[in-house]
Amino acid sequence: MFAVIKTGGKQYRVSADDVFKVERLDAEEGAQVEFSNVLMVGNGAEVTIGAPEVDGATVVAEVVEQGRGRKVIAFKKRRRQNSRRKRGHRQYETTVRITEILTDGAKPSKKAAAKSAAKKEAAPKKAETKAAPKKEAKADAAASSAPLFTAPDGDADKLTDIKGIGPVAEKQLNEQGITTFAQIAALTKAEIEKVDEYMPFSADQISDWQAQAKELIKG
Repeated sequence: MFAVIKTGGKQYRVSADDVFKVERLDAEEGAQVEFSNVLMVGNGAEVTIGAPEVDGATVVAEVVEQGRGRKVIAFKKRRRQNSRRKRGHRQYETTVRITEILTDGAKPSKKAAAKSAAKKEAAPKKAETKAAPKKEAKADAAASSAPLFTAPDGDADKLTDIKGIGPVAEKQLNEQGITTFAQIAALTKAEIEKVDEYMPFSADQISDWQAQAKELIKG
């Protein structure tokens, strides 16, 4: 038996026990989620196509993991304008496992949720802390804790004077304590790696900013 569901603006063909990634769902690991936007259900030779959804059909899944996808780099360059912009983005994703495909208004058996709850109770505390990926835990901690850097005293520079830094990027940098050309010019390799990990900017992009910041300081 299979079904075609729609979530996060995308369609997926799923069967029982399938494990795949979807756009971020607001649910904890081990929780049970239901996809009610079912476009098609098939069982052997019988196929029911929705108009647009199949009435009474629901797909039940268990949240396996919350995480982020690989970094996608967006690069934009204007010829003969000495203008380049390079940005990175990591999409939040949820890994789910299909547990049931229900039709005719049937209710979930909730076996997956009960099994997950039993696992959590039986697992030691140390295992619970290791359940989330290290990099995801770091990102969440950075988002909720203090800025990555300490802003210096005095007036802030207009970071948008650096080509490749727009108003949005300037705001993000200021929120993380980067407010002057001198700070950007003095970033160490370790600090650049920290920015690359926790912010949507790549190491190559920051190196380009450093060269421009040094020239602005001289001027």
